[in-house]
Amino acid sequence: MDRILVSGVSGPIGTAFLASFAAQGTRIVRLVRGRPQNAAQVSWDPLAQLSSSAVSGFDAVVHLAGESVVGRWTNEKRSAIRDSRVLGTRHLTAALAQCDAKPRVLVCASAVGFYGDRGDEVLGEKSPAGQGFLPEVCREWEDASRLAAEAGIRTVNIRIGMMLSAKGGALGKMLKPFKLGLGGRIGSGQQWWSWIHVDDIVGGIHHAMRTESLSGPVNFVAPNPVRNARFTKVLASVLGRPAFFRVPEFALRLAFGKQAAEEMLLASQRVEPGKLLASGYEFRFRELRAALENLVG
Repeated sequence: MDRILVSGVSGPIGTAFLASFAAQGTRIVRLVRGRPQNAAQVSWDPLAQLSSSAVSGFDAVVHLAGESVVGRWTNEKRSAIRDSRVLGTRHLTAALAQCDAKPRVLVCASAVGFYGDRGDEVLGEKSPAGQGFLPEVCREWEDASRLAAEAGIRTVNIRIGMMLSAKGGALGKMLKPFKLGLGGRIGSGQQWWSWIHVDDIVGGIHHAMRTESLSGPVNFVAPNPVRNARFTKVLASVLGRPAFFRVPEFALRLAFGKQAAEEMLLASQRVEPGKLLASGYEFRFRELRAALENLVG
């Protein structure tokens, strides 16, 4: 694809995605806040309407922008999490739907938070949404992208699992205590964590852009989710550190707030990448130890 418009370029996924084009002739244009610095930037405010002329003429659009979910979920934080995703997606897709030259494909971020806390249930793309704040946000987020789909733009909602990157995300937050030998399982340790290496998120986005059969929700998780107790044990082993310290649930609720702790760290989501595998995507990192050794070993 010759011209691609990308939002959320400053995050770890956006940064890695842009780097994947370093040796190619593809022209990347970034959606940025504030005044554009050059012709490779388009100014936008996720909370305001966007001109269709500003986003016309692209072959593909990759929409990754959204307020970080990390932090205490005050009313202000919850509004920022929801509005940055739902309103930002709605304004972008409304502009794309009105373009004279529409993109062939829109790849729009979502998250496995869509499923909520589901215990040992195996979850696929056809599984219904769960209960709670994050499932509500993800459902509204995906619904907001329908404006593009209804305008004939192939739309792929990538439900991203726990991203593994040395430069951010959950793993980035965990590294310091584990390197100090203070890591360990979180709560009971029995909750399923559906993880994915950032390289497979990038590879999956490229795959989604070129695979015409993919549309709607697509789970972006590695084929082998693990329980939290296993995750923390493997991480400690890769770092050559012990993992004796259990983080009790009450401490998480104090640190993050009850709802954020329960929906982000204590929720169990055993998710399968059914549509990615069926469409022929070949994961670079299928096993947790190989992924962690690549990133922090």
